Amino acid sequence: MTTLQGPILGIESSCDETAAAILAPDGEILAEAVLSQQEHAAFGGVVPEIAARAHLAHLPGLIRQVLATANLDIAGLGGIAATTGPGLIGGLIVGAGIAKGIAMTASLPFVAVNHLEAHALTARLPGMTPDGAPFPYLLLLVSGGHCQLVAVQGVGQYRRLGGTIDDAVGEAFDKVAKMLGLGWPGGPALERLARAGNPVRHTLPRPLLGRPGCDFSFSGLKTAVAQLIATYPPGPLPAADAADLAAAFQAAVADTIADRTAHALALMPEALCLVVAGGVAANQTIRARLATLAAAHTLPLIAPPLRLCGDNAVMVAWAGIERLRLGLVSPLDTAPRPRWPLEDLSA
Repeated sequence: MTTLQGPILGIESSCDETAAAILAPDGEILAEAVLSQQEHAAFGGVVPEIAARAHLAHLPGLIRQVLATANLDIAGLGGIAATTGPGLIGGLIVGAGIAKGIAMTASLPFVAVNHLEAHALTARLPGMTPDGAPFPYLLLLVSGGHCQLVAVQGVGQYRRLGGTIDDAVGEAFDKVAKMLGLGWPGGPALERLARAGNPVRHTLPRPLLGRPGCDFSFSGLKTAVAQLIATYPPGPLPAADAADLAAAFQAAVADTIADRTAHALALMPEALCLVVAGGVAANQTIRARLATLAAAHTLPLIAPPLRLCGDNAVMVAWAGIERLRLGLVSPLDTAPRPRWPLEDLSA
């Protein structure tokens, strides 16, 4: 184990969240800041060029903000960690480039963080559980761009058990929300609407339910919702009908996720806990289904607090701490990677 020489600055810029955070070597959060870019709302989705320009405009100010909150200067840091993939290449270049510049100027160690590993290790943050999530554990990573089940054996040690063969679950939420006339991002809006709906009024498919393996599919479910909406006259749906459709869709997703996760638990009997991470981990219906599943397997369910479900720099700084403790420092010429599977870390 390597002793850290000071707090770690984390930088996140992989998509449309611009974030910075500072963690003490023991994982205590000294400062955090997240700016959710609103420039994309008019387009109904993230525009990569706009995202990169927003990161460039806002990240220096956020770094100064968290340094001031933590009452630190650059010289008081022990290292810099930045998301270096996967993600939108423009944003990755901005965040990693700024981090490397700080590291080079201040002679600090730099850690190129895999965004998926940052989500995977969030469960080990102090305060999540008394001693942090113990290895090995089963990770369900669900977000707008990712949907996979991973056996987490240790830092940098990952085995993919299954993943989506079409849409990620967060992407499916956003697309169905758009069909229902909701704003962007659609996932939280759909969840709010579903609270007023009847989840059993409509019968929707549960893709791959009961089939062998741990893969996901949400494209057919999304199509089934579109076909139901097509039976209505053109124009906005009646509020009650939209709520019922939202509730039925959300229930189908929760059933599918629980079934696929149960299959993964059967393949990983050594798992000491079930961890869910990513933006969709904030959905309370899905959390409740996973809690029931974990209890049936006498395992704890570990889920981040809501503010740490989406993209944030706390998880990036923590992943940096986990890697620096093992002496894993990245070269300053490490290139950002728009695609960077977790399995590559194990290799």
